[in-house]
Amino acid sequence: MTTKHFACKADEVPQDAAKIVTVSNMPIGVFRLEDGFHALLNICPHKGAALCEGPVCGTTKETDSTEFVYDRAGEIVRCAWHGWEFDIRSGEFLVDPSVKTRRFDVSVEGSDLYVHI
Repeated sequence: MTTKHFACKADEVPQDAAKIVTVSNMPIGVFRLEDGFHALLNICPHKGAALCEGPVCGTTKETDSTEFVYDRAGEIVRCAWHGWEFDIRSGEFLVDPSVKTRRFDVSVEGSDLYVHI
């Protein structure tokens, strides 16, 4: 069973970065994407860096040619320490989806955001 915890006001979450909050003694990054709000534990599973404080970006798309195609703009957070890229919606590491950071559901009530733990 999950419990909802107030995280922040919706207008405090920028478009291109995470709003870092502390919920139940855990550092959590709250993100605003086109489809709503998402939350990830602000700890990189690789070496423990502050994952959600890295840049919100896209990544290069896999292609059958030698050209580079930038894809998924604004859907990825890149760890500032070693460049590991994680899907903001799922928490999955792009290179190996079996490696994940913890994600949390977010609900909106009026202008308040709640993280469910």
